[in-house]
Amino acid sequence: MLENVVEFFKNLPDKHCAKCGEKIEEQSECYSNTCHHCESL
Repeated sequence: MLENVVEFFKNLPDKHCAKCGEKIEEQSECYSNTCHHCESL
């Protein structure tokens, strides 16, 4: 069972910033949808 959960998180797609479209270098399952650069604007 645990192996299925691990595979789920490994297979999540890359997350991209909602404002600029750049790939966010954070865990895909985090709640933020903007990159650090856009958050500081």
